[in-house]
Amino acid sequence: MTHAQRPRVVVVGAGWAGLGATYHLARQGYDVTLLEAGPYPGGLVAGWKTTGGRSVEAGIHGFWYPYRNIFALMDELGLQPFTPWTRSSQYSPAGLEVESPIFQDQPRLPTPLGTFLYPNFRRLPLIDRLSALPLLYAVVDFDNSDEAWRRYDSVTARELFKQFGVSARLYRESFEPMLLVGLFAPGEQCSAAAALGMLYYFILAHQPNFDVVWCRGTVGERIFRPWLEQIEQAGGKVFTQRRMTDVQVDESGTATAVLCGEEAFAADAVILAVGVTGMQKIVSSSPELHRRPEFCNLMNLGAVDVVATRLWFDRKVSVPLPSNACFGFDATTGWTFFDLNALHDEYRDEPGTVIEADFYHANQLLPMEDEQIIAKVQRDLAVCVPEFAHAQVIDSSVIRLPRAVTHFAPGSYRSMLPVHTSIPNVFMSGDWIISRHGSWSQEKAYVTGLEAANQVIRRFGMGQPATILPVDADEPHIQVARILNHNLRQFIQSRLPDFWLP
Repeated sequence: MTHAQRPRVVVVGAGWAGLGATYHLARQGYDVTLLEAGPYPGGLVAGWKTTGGRSVEAGIHGFWYPYRNIFALMDELGLQPFTPWTRSSQYSPAGLEVESPIFQDQPRLPTPLGTFLYPNFRRLPLIDRLSALPLLYAVVDFDNSDEAWRRYDSVTARELFKQFGVSARLYRESFEPMLLVGLFAPGEQCSAAAALGMLYYFILAHQPNFDVVWCRGTVGERIFRPWLEQIEQAGGKVFTQRRMTDVQVDESGTATAVLCGEEAFAADAVILAVGVTGMQKIVSSSPELHRRPEFCNLMNLGAVDVVATRLWFDRKVSVPLPSNACFGFDATTGWTFFDLNALHDEYRDEPGTVIEADFYHANQLLPMEDEQIIAKVQRDLAVCVPEFAHAQVIDSSVIRLPRAVTHFAPGSYRSMLPVHTSIPNVFMSGDWIISRHGSWSQEKAYVTGLEAANQVIRRFGMGQPATILPVDADEPHIQVARILNHNLRQFIQSRLPDFWLP
């Protein structure tokens, strides 16, 4: 195939999904154009410099033990951007609540025993922790199938935990904090299906799954910039500040171009790799897409506000562990804080302390002035680490991110899209796309980008499909429990009418 005959692929959105699709297709010889609406490639994990030359980013993102595909990509790119595995802790207004070990260093126990036994709970009684045992049935029953998603998605996470007898204290001090920093919303606003999928992937499937590393600087500098260089070396073209407004479709119903205002990018295939909010903007502006029911249904989906802050203090403050989650400071908001002196290379020798504090479901913070937000952050930090009360903030950054991350609300699954759309050469990717892979967050975004690239390869028959590493198989006792549960469910359904709501 000559250069002029290469299939032209337009990828919209330069986050993990879009970069993953672009990188693989460019290396397979496709003529790939990557369009990013913002000034920097990277989407939510792009980093940049303040006017004073300090590095900031739209929140800190962890890389968990089961991120097999991202870790394999780093090896392929020849990058070593990550810290060693880190321990973490959890705080409430009462002080330190939990310290977690590096789970892979502990004797391996059948899941989920290690998750329950190895963390050092300072206040949570054993009887409350044991109240989670009946919930294991829901973990076994939810197998990430379409049927399981439809069965659990209309129920709230809070209803699920209550139904299975989780104690009020365990819910308040353990499960809801996980939801606030994992699904970015309180339990009464989260789908039970999403909660089970997230908890299983990050915590319950295998003992080491909660282990995490962090980027040793901004993801934009450490990962995306060198990745983009390799994309361009492979022939991929990258354009920033190009906001998609429509897709051009010919008489046969096939997409022929992506439109960015008056500018048209010819396409033999299109991969849409943007978040929920970005897709809703595209659908609203696109006469072609808002004629199609599955795209109109995307308007039912929601997104959550995030506020990312970075504070530079005038002195060294001893922070016990580098990554920390907090709960109970605001009724519907979770937050995390990170010791960047320990995590980021550029701050390792900083004379003062540099802290990143990120707030999720931060609706009430958005209208506040920067000074009010910074004062609140310092007050909350001082509750966790009292020395912060005596330190002075000498510089700060506040980044408001309205509708920034997907809200996996009850009932949202029915409005989400799979990789295929009603336009045969338009494919979807992103962390909110329906996928049977089982991963979450950044890993899911990257995996679905590869899945979309593989659909393009299947369509044109050119190049090798991307290798997608599956999540680790369920442990044997979980496999047996799921088989027995599946068979019992089928037996009951074949003999009894549907008396109960799914």
